[in-house]
Amino acid sequence: MDVPNVEDLSIDHTEDRAAIAALISDIERGSNTNDAELLTGQLAMNASTVNVVGSRTTNRDAALAVSRLGLQGPLRDEIAEYELAGLIFIRPDVAVAHKHAWAVENGRRATGAPAMVALYILTREKDRWWVVARQNAATPPPQ
Repeated sequence: MDVPNVEDLSIDHTEDRAAIAALISDIERGSNTNDAELLTGQLAMNASTVNVVGSRTTNRDAALAVSRLGLQGPLRDEIAEYELAGLIFIRPDVAVAHKHAWAVENGRRATGAPAMVALYILTREKDRWWVVARQNAATPPPQ
């Protein structure tokens, strides 16, 4: 069996990379400012999400409701730093991104290793990128 390497090399994705990095930055800012609308504003209406504690949503409105609860409760005082850790375009209008996140304490990353990783599936619609699926996972604490 010939296993394909699936990657779109048909166009220059420089602007797409910058747009997706900005999208991740908006999500980070939404999380850090307890702004659920900004945090979920990049989601398509039918986006599927799984948060770090395993709660699954199947549309933007449900993700917004869960985000509001989290940002008003256990995440209210949390600050995180996000980094786009990987990005591959599998079609000109479809991308897979990995994000790393660190807890921030006293203006610095609390640990060397990320506290969370996330997988994003994105699509470009109407001249912008949208998250159609996102799954967050906590990483084991450093030993």
